[in-house]
Amino acid sequence: MSILCGIPIFECVYCLGCARWLWKKCLYSAGHESENWGLATAEEFAPVPRLCRLILSVYEDDLRNPLWAPPGGYGINPDWVVVKRTYEDTGGCAAPYMIYLDHDNADVVLAIRGLNLAKESDYAVLLDNKLGQTKFDGGYVHNGLLKAAKWVFDTECELLRDLVEMNPDYMLTFAGHSLGAGIVSLIVMHAVQNRDRLGNIERKRIRCFAMAPARCVSLNLAVRYADVINSIVLQDTCTLEEKMLKDPTRLYAPGRLYHIVERKPFRIGRFPPVVRTAVPVDGRFEHLVLSCNATSDHAIIWLERESQRALDLMLEKDRIMEIPAQQRMQRQESLAREHNEEYEAALRRAAALEISQAAYSSSYGTFAEVEKGEGSGSSSGARSSLLSFKRMRERWDNFIERLFDVDESGRMVFKKSST
Repeated sequence: MSILCGIPIFECVYCLGCARWLWKKCLYSAGHESENWGLATAEEFAPVPRLCRLILSVYEDDLRNPLWAPPGGYGINPDWVVVKRTYEDTGGCAAPYMIYLDHDNADVVLAIRGLNLAKESDYAVLLDNKLGQTKFDGGYVHNGLLKAAKWVFDTECELLRDLVEMNPDYMLTFAGHSLGAGIVSLIVMHAVQNRDRLGNIERKRIRCFAMAPARCVSLNLAVRYADVINSIVLQDTCTLEEKMLKDPTRLYAPGRLYHIVERKPFRIGRFPPVVRTAVPVDGRFEHLVLSCNATSDHAIIWLERESQRALDLMLEKDRIMEIPAQQRMQRQESLAREHNEEYEAALRRAAALEISQAAYSSSYGTFAEVEKGEGSGSSSGARSSLLSFKRMRERWDNFIERLFDVDESGRMVFKKSST
């Protein structure tokens, strides 16, 4: 009899558990993660859509006769392209990139494209990493992305030095998407450590805009370089676990985060985007929630489109408010102070979470644990000595088989969801 009385209680607990699971997996909105962040201003967010278009232009073979230009075009002058590197030029050491001298915006820009699904060399870079493998400036970074970043920096540092010296009032900006975002983030970190190779350029003249970046730096580095790195995320979400925060080897999205939110729970379609910004410590979008919008949220085309919509709304709001020029300057100065205070607070929070790196043993990782006998320092050997190309190829083949089918014409298409 007592057992029978307990059955309804068990059923209630089970139903509550199922409801909680349904909420977390199906109804959870990324907007919750940044709902307490401050709103971004038009001044600080203005470069984002312009740089998205510049990254998109790297995909073109002929900028004078573009094939994939967004509405309104790329907004660039082909005569101002200093150099454009292809896969043949990089030899697979990095994704294609372009150096552009933007006289309209007083900017020297190095832009790197995102992951190419048809290039194994891109996957070799992305998969060349093990948990706690590569140390950098007191933290940990993604090994393959760091090697790619150093290759690009060593190849172009003399050209970049000449450009910033010839244009002393210009910013030096690095921009990239996805895989390229991870590379440019580490280029900036490496450049800050080697400013003498760039003509001793001031740190405040260096900046990075990482669009939908790969996880590439440990938490302490993600916060420490928030004054020079800006990560732009469209609608993705994150999970907060104290165990993860205290793991000094776990990798996160770098720098200050700009979160573009344009979908809400229980609503259909996209809404006018809102951009929130912060230097968070407890939630840095380190966990991707798979959904029907995951692919589009990550795509550079959608990032360009939604960031431009968001910027247009900000500018329209400023126009309606008719903010005087003097007050606009005061707002920029106030914003700089607020960002600096937020940055220092994030540094203190990150320092409070620091634990001994040597004493920590994690049961999860970025791709794989460092095997016994391997050092945690930066590897100088061949990539195959760390993670064999055969293993990387097997992982990628398994991933492709789960997501794609081959149609009658031999082309790869996404698998249809089973009903």
